[in-house]
Amino acid sequence: ESDTASEISFQFNKHKKTPSIGSHSSDMASVSSVSGSVLSVYSGDFGSVDAQGTVEFALDYDEKNREFQVHVSQCKDLAVVDEKKGRSDPYVKTYLLPDKARMGKRKTSVKKRTVNPIYNEVLRYKIEKMVLLIQKLNLSVWHNDPLGRNSFLGEIEIDLASWDWSNRKLNWYLLKPRSLSAFNGVDHRGVMSLSIKYVPPGSLGKVCPKNPPSGEVHIWVKDVKDLLQLRPSGVDSFVKCYVLPDTSKKSYQKTRVIKRDTNPVFNHTIVYDGFHTEDLKDACVELTVWDHEKLTNHFLGGIRLGLGTGLSYGISVDWMDSTQEEVAFWQEMMLAANEWIEGLLPLRSL
Repeated sequence: ESDTASEISFQFNKHKKTPSIGSHSSDMASVSSVSGSVLSVYSGDFGSVDAQGTVEFALDYDEKNREFQVHVSQCKDLAVVDEKKGRSDPYVKTYLLPDKARMGKRKTSVKKRTVNPIYNEVLRYKIEKMVLLIQKLNLSVWHNDPLGRNSFLGEIEIDLASWDWSNRKLNWYLLKPRSLSAFNGVDHRGVMSLSIKYVPPGSLGKVCPKNPPSGEVHIWVKDVKDLLQLRPSGVDSFVKCYVLPDTSKKSYQKTRVIKRDTNPVFNHTIVYDGFHTEDLKDACVELTVWDHEKLTNHFLGGIRLGLGTGLSYGISVDWMDSTQEEVAFWQEMMLAANEWIEGLLPLRSL
Protein backbone atom coordinates (compact mmCIF):
# COMPACT_ATOMS: atom_id res chain seq x y z
CA GLU A 1 0.00 0.00 0.00
CA SER A 2 1.58 3.22 -1.10
CA ASP A 3 0.60 6.72 -2.10
CA THR A 4 2.47 8.93 -4.56
CA ALA A 5 2.19 12.52 -5.71
CA SER A 6 4.17 14.69 -8.08
CA GLU A 7 7.03 16.82 -6.84
CA ILE A 8 6.22 20.49 -6.22
CA SER A 9 8.51 23.49 -5.82
CA PHE A 10 7.36 26.75 -4.31
CA GLN A 11 8.37 29.81 -2.30
CA PHE A 12 7.99 29.65 1.47
CA ASN A 13 7.28 33.21 2.69
CA LYS A 14 8.39 33.50 6.30
CA HIS A 15 8.03 37.09 7.48
CA LYS A 16 10.57 38.87 5.25
CA LYS A 17 12.52 35.64 4.65
CA THR A 18 11.99 33.91 1.30
CA PRO A 19 14.24 30.88 0.92
CA SER A 20 13.16 28.33 -1.65
CA ILE A 21 11.17 25.47 -0.19
CA GLY A 22 9.92 22.48 -2.11
CA SER A 23 7.87 19.46 -1.24
CA HIS A 24 7.15 16.07 -2.64
CA SER A 25 5.45 12.87 -1.64
CA SER A 26 6.69 9.35 -2.24
CA ASP A 27 6.12 5.68 -1.57
CA MET A 28 7.49 4.36 1.73
CA ALA A 29 7.00 0.65 1.22
CA SER A 30 10.49 0.09 2.61
CA VAL A 31 12.60 2.21 4.94
CA SER A 32 16.23 1.41 5.65
CA SER A 33 16.55 3.15 9.01
CA VAL A 34 13.73 3.59 11.49
CA SER A 35 14.54 4.89 14.96
CA GLY A 36 13.61 2.74 17.93
CA SER A 37 12.51 5.77 19.89
CA VAL A 38 8.74 5.66 20.28
CA LEU A 39 6.82 8.63 21.63
CA SER A 40 3.18 8.72 22.59
CA VAL A 41 1.01 10.89 24.77
CA TYR A 42 3.79 10.29 27.29
CA SER A 43 7.17 11.52 26.05
CA GLY A 44 9.78 8.81 26.36
CA ASP A 45 10.72 5.21 25.64
CA PHE A 46 8.39 2.37 26.62
CA GLY A 47 10.21 -0.77 25.64
CA SER A 48 12.90 -1.09 28.27
CA VAL A 49 11.32 -2.27 31.56
CA ASP A 50 8.08 -3.60 33.01
CA ALA A 51 6.16 -1.50 35.50
CA GLN A 52 6.50 -2.57 39.11
CA GLY A 53 6.56 -1.14 42.63
CA THR A 54 4.36 1.32 44.51
CA VAL A 55 4.03 5.06 45.01
CA GLU A 56 2.85 6.90 48.13
CA PHE A 57 0.98 10.19 47.74
CA ALA A 58 -1.98 12.22 49.02
CA LEU A 59 -4.40 14.64 47.35
CA ASP A 60 -5.82 17.85 48.80
CA TYR A 61 -7.66 20.96 47.62
CA ASP A 62 -6.90 24.27 49.30
CA GLU A 63 -10.23 26.12 49.14
CA LYS A 64 -8.73 29.41 50.32
CA ASN A 65 -6.03 29.55 47.65
CA ARG A 66 -8.03 27.59 45.05
CA GLU A 67 -5.16 25.20 44.65
CA PHE A 68 -5.04 21.48 43.93
CA GLN A 69 -2.12 19.80 45.70
CA VAL A 70 -0.49 16.45 45.04
CA HIS A 71 1.74 15.44 47.98
CA VAL A 72 4.28 13.02 46.49
CA SER A 73 5.96 11.17 49.35
CA GLN A 74 8.02 8.25 48.01
CA CYS A 75 8.22 5.14 45.84
CA LYS A 76 9.29 1.59 46.65
CA ASP A 77 10.66 -1.34 44.64
CA LEU A 78 10.77 0.44 41.26
CA ALA A 79 12.08 -1.37 38.20
CA VAL A 80 15.82 -1.26 37.50
CA VAL A 81 16.49 0.44 34.16
CA ASP A 82 20.26 0.10 33.86
CA GLU A 83 20.79 -3.55 34.79
CA LYS A 84 24.56 -3.43 34.28
CA LYS A 85 24.92 -0.68 36.86
CA GLY A 86 21.87 -1.76 38.84
CA ARG A 87 20.43 1.73 38.91
CA SER A 88 17.42 3.89 38.18
CA ASP A 89 17.16 7.68 38.42
CA PRO A 90 13.43 8.13 39.05
CA TYR A 91 11.14 11.15 39.15
CA VAL A 92 7.36 11.54 39.33
CA LYS A 93 5.32 13.38 36.72
CA THR A 94 1.65 14.39 36.87
CA TYR A 95 -0.89 15.50 34.28
CA LEU A 96 -4.45 16.69 34.51
CA LEU A 97 -6.39 15.05 31.68
CA PRO A 98 -7.64 16.05 29.20
CA ASP A 99 -5.00 18.78 29.29
CA LYS A 100 -6.48 21.22 26.77
CA ALA A 101 -4.84 24.27 28.32
CA ARG A 102 -1.36 22.64 28.20
CA MET A 103 -0.84 23.65 31.83
CA GLY A 104 -1.27 20.22 33.38
CA LYS A 105 2.30 18.92 33.62
CA ARG A 106 4.18 18.96 36.94
CA LYS A 107 7.16 16.87 38.06
CA THR A 108 9.33 16.23 41.07
CA SER A 109 13.10 16.35 41.33
CA VAL A 110 15.17 13.39 40.10
CA LYS A 111 16.53 10.99 42.72
CA LYS A 112 19.64 9.24 41.45
CA ARG A 113 20.73 5.63 41.89
CA THR A 114 17.73 4.37 43.82
CA VAL A 115 14.65 2.23 43.35
CA ASN A 116 13.22 3.54 46.64
CA PRO A 117 13.25 7.33 46.15
CA ILE A 118 11.98 9.72 48.82
CA TYR A 119 10.59 13.03 47.50
CA ASN A 120 8.33 14.73 50.07
CA GLU A 121 7.36 17.30 47.44
CA VAL A 122 4.06 19.05 46.67
CA LEU A 123 2.97 19.50 43.04
CA ARG A 124 0.53 22.41 42.81
CA TYR A 125 -2.18 23.42 40.33
CA LYS A 126 -4.05 26.73 40.40
CA ILE A 127 -7.48 25.57 39.31
CA GLU A 128 -11.12 26.06 40.27
CA LYS A 129 -12.66 23.13 42.13
CA MET A 130 -15.55 22.75 39.68
CA VAL A 131 -13.07 22.54 36.80
CA LEU A 132 -10.86 20.09 38.70
CA LEU A 133 -13.77 17.71 39.21
CA ILE A 134 -14.09 17.02 35.50
CA GLN A 135 -10.40 16.09 35.24
CA LYS A 136 -8.44 12.91 35.76
CA LEU A 137 -5.09 12.87 37.51
CA ASN A 138 -2.43 10.81 35.79
CA LEU A 139 0.61 10.21 38.01
CA SER A 140 3.52 8.37 36.42
CA VAL A 141 7.07 7.46 37.44
CA TRP A 142 10.00 7.77 35.03
CA HIS A 143 13.71 7.05 34.87
CA ASN A 144 15.61 10.20 33.85
CA ASP A 145 18.07 9.62 31.02
CA PRO A 146 20.76 12.24 30.25
CA LEU A 147 20.09 11.85 26.51
CA GLY A 148 16.36 12.42 26.93
CA ARG A 149 15.26 8.82 26.31
CA ASN A 150 13.36 8.59 29.57
CA SER A 151 11.93 5.19 30.53
CA PHE A 152 8.43 4.64 31.83
CA LEU A 153 8.33 2.86 35.22
CA GLY A 154 4.60 2.80 35.99
CA GLU A 155 1.51 4.94 36.53
CA ILE A 156 -1.72 5.40 38.45
CA GLU A 157 -4.80 7.27 37.24
CA ILE A 158 -7.51 8.77 39.44
CA ASP A 159 -10.94 10.09 38.44
CA LEU A 160 -11.17 13.26 40.53
CA ALA A 161 -14.96 13.42 40.24
CA SER A 162 -15.26 10.34 42.45
CA TRP A 163 -12.34 11.13 44.77
CA ASP A 164 -13.02 11.26 48.54
CA TRP A 165 -11.77 14.79 49.34
CA SER A 166 -11.99 14.14 53.07
CA ASN A 167 -9.12 11.68 52.60
CA ARG A 168 -5.95 13.74 53.03
CA LYS A 169 -3.74 10.91 54.26
CA LEU A 170 -0.79 9.45 52.44
CA ASN A 171 -1.70 6.16 50.79
CA TRP A 172 0.21 3.54 48.80
CA TYR A 173 -0.81 2.73 45.22
CA LEU A 174 0.38 -0.03 42.93
CA LEU A 175 2.07 1.25 39.79
CA LYS A 176 0.45 -0.13 36.65
CA PRO A 177 1.66 -0.62 33.05
CA ARG A 178 1.03 2.19 30.62
CA SER A 179 -2.47 2.71 29.30
CA LEU A 180 -4.00 4.68 26.47
CA SER A 181 -6.46 6.35 28.83
CA ALA A 182 -5.09 9.76 27.91
CA PHE A 183 -6.24 9.04 24.37
CA ASN A 184 -9.71 8.20 25.63
CA GLY A 185 -10.55 11.53 27.22
CA VAL A 186 -13.55 13.74 26.58
CA ASP A 187 -11.98 15.08 23.39
CA HIS A 188 -10.67 11.77 22.06
CA ARG A 189 -10.37 11.94 18.27
CA GLY A 190 -8.00 9.09 17.43
CA VAL A 191 -4.27 8.42 17.39
CA MET A 192 -1.85 9.03 14.49
CA SER A 193 1.20 6.85 13.87
CA LEU A 194 3.97 8.65 12.00
CA SER A 195 7.72 9.09 11.63
CA ILE A 196 9.71 12.26 10.93
CA LYS A 197 13.30 12.94 9.93
CA TYR A 198 15.43 16.04 9.43
CA VAL A 199 18.19 15.96 6.82
CA PRO A 200 20.52 18.92 7.54
CA PRO A 201 21.98 21.21 4.85
CA GLY A 202 25.00 19.74 3.12
CA SER A 203 23.81 16.14 3.28
CA LEU A 204 21.46 16.19 0.28
CA GLY A 205 23.97 15.13 -2.37
CA LYS A 206 24.44 17.22 -5.49
CA VAL A 207 24.57 21.00 -5.10
CA CYS A 208 24.51 23.52 -7.94
CA PRO A 209 25.20 27.29 -7.75
CA LYS A 210 21.55 28.18 -8.35
CA ASN A 211 20.35 25.83 -5.66
CA PRO A 212 22.33 26.31 -2.42
CA PRO A 213 22.42 23.41 0.02
CA SER A 214 19.38 23.21 2.26
CA GLY A 215 17.78 20.78 4.65
CA GLU A 216 14.73 18.58 4.30
CA VAL A 217 11.95 17.55 6.67
CA HIS A 218 10.52 14.11 5.87
CA ILE A 219 7.06 13.22 7.20
CA TRP A 220 5.87 9.61 6.94
CA VAL A 221 2.14 9.35 7.76
CA LYS A 222 1.59 5.68 8.52
CA ASP A 223 -1.93 5.22 9.88
CA VAL A 224 -4.62 6.56 12.20
CA LYS A 225 -6.50 4.50 14.77
CA ASP A 226 -9.97 4.97 16.25
CA LEU A 227 -11.30 7.89 14.20
CA LEU A 228 -14.70 9.38 14.96
CA GLN A 229 -17.34 7.48 12.97
CA LEU A 230 -19.68 10.06 11.47
CA ARG A 231 -21.82 7.63 9.44
CA PRO A 232 -22.97 4.00 9.86
CA SER A 233 -20.79 3.05 6.88
CA GLY A 234 -17.68 4.39 8.60
CA VAL A 235 -15.52 7.34 7.56
CA ASP A 236 -13.79 8.31 4.30
CA SER A 237 -10.64 9.96 5.59
CA PHE A 238 -7.55 11.70 4.27
CA VAL A 239 -4.71 13.74 5.81
CA LYS A 240 -3.77 17.32 4.92
CA CYS A 241 -0.32 18.77 5.57
CA TYR A 242 0.96 22.36 5.73
CA VAL A 243 4.26 23.79 6.93
CA LEU A 244 3.20 26.93 8.76
CA PRO A 245 3.46 29.90 8.45
CA ASP A 246 2.95 29.06 4.75
CA THR A 247 -0.72 28.26 4.08
CA SER A 248 -0.57 28.68 0.30
CA LYS A 249 -1.76 26.01 -2.10
CA LYS A 250 1.86 25.30 -2.98
CA SER A 251 2.55 24.31 0.64
CA TYR A 252 -0.48 22.04 0.72
CA GLN A 253 -0.04 18.27 0.50
CA LYS A 254 -2.55 15.48 1.12
CA THR A 255 -2.87 11.71 1.15
CA ARG A 256 -5.33 9.65 -0.83
CA VAL A 257 -8.79 9.00 0.65
CA ILE A 258 -9.28 5.72 2.54
CA LYS A 259 -12.96 4.79 2.42
CA ARG A 260 -15.21 3.25 5.07
CA ASP A 261 -12.48 2.69 7.65
CA THR A 262 -12.05 4.18 11.13
CA ASN A 263 -8.49 2.76 11.22
CA PRO A 264 -7.09 3.93 7.87
CA VAL A 265 -3.58 2.99 6.68
CA PHE A 266 -2.09 5.77 4.51
CA ASN A 267 1.63 4.89 4.26
CA HIS A 268 2.30 8.25 2.66
CA THR A 269 5.42 10.40 2.84
CA ILE A 270 5.86 14.12 2.31
CA VAL A 271 9.20 15.88 1.98
CA TYR A 272 9.66 19.63 2.40
CA ASP A 273 13.02 21.03 1.33
CA GLY A 274 14.54 24.49 1.77
CA PHE A 275 14.81 24.00 5.53
CA HIS A 276 17.81 25.51 7.26
CA THR A 277 18.48 24.35 10.79
CA GLU A 278 17.37 27.67 12.30
CA ASP A 279 14.01 27.38 10.50
CA LEU A 280 13.08 24.41 12.69
CA LYS A 281 12.60 26.80 15.63
CA ASP A 282 10.04 28.94 13.80
CA ALA A 283 8.17 26.55 11.49
CA CYS A 284 5.36 24.16 12.39
CA VAL A 285 4.18 21.04 10.57
CA GLU A 286 0.39 20.84 10.78
CA LEU A 287 -1.23 17.47 10.00
CA THR A 288 -5.03 17.35 9.99
CA VAL A 289 -7.41 14.44 9.34
CA TRP A 290 -10.64 15.03 7.40
CA ASP A 291 -13.76 13.09 6.47
CA HIS A 292 -14.31 13.43 2.73
CA GLU A 293 -17.77 14.18 1.34
CA LYS A 294 -18.92 15.53 -2.01
CA LEU A 295 -20.07 18.93 -0.79
CA THR A 296 -17.79 19.57 2.17
CA ASN A 297 -15.06 17.93 4.23
CA HIS A 298 -15.44 17.52 8.01
CA PHE A 299 -12.52 18.09 10.37
CA LEU A 300 -11.77 15.05 12.56
CA GLY A 301 -8.61 16.09 14.43
CA GLY A 302 -4.99 17.05 14.00
CA ILE A 303 -1.53 17.59 15.43
CA ARG A 304 1.01 20.42 15.21
CA LEU A 305 4.70 19.59 15.33
CA GLY A 306 6.95 22.44 16.48
CA LEU A 307 8.49 24.01 19.56
CA GLY A 308 5.17 25.47 20.76
CA THR A 309 6.68 28.83 21.71
CA GLY A 310 3.76 30.94 20.45
CA LEU A 311 6.21 32.81 18.19
CA SER A 312 7.28 32.40 14.56
CA TYR A 313 10.17 34.53 13.34
CA GLY A 314 9.54 36.95 16.20
CA ILE A 315 5.81 37.33 15.51
CA SER A 316 3.13 36.05 17.90
CA VAL A 317 0.99 33.35 16.26
CA ASP A 318 -1.83 31.21 17.64
CA TRP A 319 -0.85 28.10 15.68
CA MET A 320 2.50 27.64 17.44
CA ASP A 321 0.67 25.76 20.20
CA SER A 322 2.18 22.27 20.17
CA THR A 323 1.48 20.10 23.20
CA GLN A 324 4.24 18.74 25.43
CA GLU A 325 4.22 15.46 23.49
CA GLU A 326 4.32 17.19 20.08
CA VAL A 327 7.16 19.46 21.22
CA ALA A 328 9.13 16.46 22.56
CA PHE A 329 8.64 14.67 19.24
CA TRP A 330 9.89 17.68 17.25
CA GLN A 331 12.87 18.18 19.58
CA GLU A 332 13.79 14.51 19.21
CA MET A 333 13.92 15.01 15.45
CA MET A 334 16.09 18.14 15.80
CA LEU A 335 18.58 16.30 18.00
CA ALA A 336 18.79 13.16 15.85
CA ALA A 337 19.70 14.38 12.37
CA ASN A 338 19.22 11.91 9.51
CA GLU A 339 17.36 9.45 11.78
CA TRP A 340 13.73 8.45 11.54
CA ILE A 341 11.90 9.29 14.78
CA GLU A 342 8.80 7.19 15.32
CA GLY A 343 5.76 8.64 17.09
CA LEU A 344 2.25 7.85 18.26
CA LEU A 345 0.34 11.06 18.95
CA PRO A 346 -3.30 11.80 19.87
CA LEU A 347 -5.36 13.89 17.47
CA ARG A 348 -6.84 17.05 19.01
CA SER A 349 -8.94 20.08 18.18
CA LEU A 350 -6.94 22.81 16.42
